[in-house]
Amino acid sequence: MIDVYEPEPALIEARGLHTFYGASHVLHGVDFAVGRGETVALLGRNGMGKTTLLRSLLGLTPPRHGSVRINGVDMTGAPPHRVAREGLALVPEGRGIFAKLTVREHLQLAARPGRHGRTDWTLERVLDTFPRLAERLHQGGALLSGGEQQMLTIGRALMTNPDLIVLDEATEGLSPRIAKEIWTIIRQLRDGRIACVIVDKNFAALSALADRAVLLVKGRVAFAGAPMRLKADPALLQRHLGV
Repeated sequence: MIDVYEPEPALIEARGLHTFYGASHVLHGVDFAVGRGETVALLGRNGMGKTTLLRSLLGLTPPRHGSVRINGVDMTGAPPHRVAREGLALVPEGRGIFAKLTVREHLQLAARPGRHGRTDWTLERVLDTFPRLAERLHQGGALLSGGEQQMLTIGRALMTNPDLIVLDEATEGLSPRIAKEIWTIIRQLRDGRIACVIVDKNFAALSALADRAVLLVKGRVAFAGAPMRLKADPALLQRHLGV
């Protein structure tokens, strides 16, 4: 008997996504995929559909047409809590910190095993990764700086033991020093084989980290491929990113 090798399905595979806000047609037939352990940079100017694509993948704004498969299972239109159970975690733009919850409470509230019972990320490991959070363990979210809030949001996502982390505007509004710390943490996640989808305006940092880049223009994919290919096309970069 001959064993037939069946490749593992992509972590996420979206095909032909058309997503609307009311009558406003935002995504126009977008294809998007993320492999296991892959880091993908999602690029585009404001209003080009990046956040809408993320919301479509995560079940927050289901597409009107098209399909989303996660771990090979059709999850089109599934509610966000079911998507999260498939190993996806969001670090949202704006961070979503609760003002009156302490750092410890934020992390403990999110804690759960990942798919197949994996518990790689514990409270101790998150605090080792973010020593600044360990120093502020009993402080409320409202008392943290912007950089500390972003660290907490990433740590909270890690407490779900995800297969993939989605970072929407990973370093927006942060000082260069704190942004550098965030990029270092993201590199550690990538090296640890956690898949990442990253939205950020820092193309240089993204191109140094990402395995692939996907550029959205008016809700359509204008480029998908190795970041170095995009970097080698300065006219395309200037036209669509202003880089």
